[in-house]
Amino acid sequence: MLQNKEEAEEKSRKESKRERAGIAYIYTSFNNTILHITDLAGSTIARVSGGMVTKHDRLKANPTIAMFVAKQAAEKAKEHGINALYVRVRAKTKNPAPGPGAHAAVKSLSREGFKIISIADTTKAPRGGPKNKGGRRGRRV
Repeated sequence: MLQNKEEAEEKSRKESKRERAGIAYIYTSFNNTILHITDLAGSTIARVSGGMVTKHDRLKANPTIAMFVAKQAAEKAKEHGINALYVRVRAKTKNPAPGPGAHAAVKSLSREGFKIISIADTTKAPRGGPKNKGGRRGRRV
């Protein structure tokens, strides 16, 4: 009986130390910050946006609000046993850089105790796209 109890405790310690990874998708525009955490299969664990944290529209893309967004999502992810993250940062298509909340969100996730395995920029780049406005000779001023 005593050995079984000790074995069970040792097994639970090993499982708690075992790395359980997830994927954090961070979408940052200059209007909002959205953080979506999934497991490796793609099932949603937490999805939090700037509008869920603040009632002021002008603050949704703020780095401070991005930290609170990451904190809320991290709490939900920890309940599911995730302790390591692959981070995918995405900006609005065609933007050269992600919004102001991206760096703050990643920093906050690492501060919450997650092991950041990798960070990748997955911003979409237009390839050709629709015809420019203005006709054959361009816009005449």
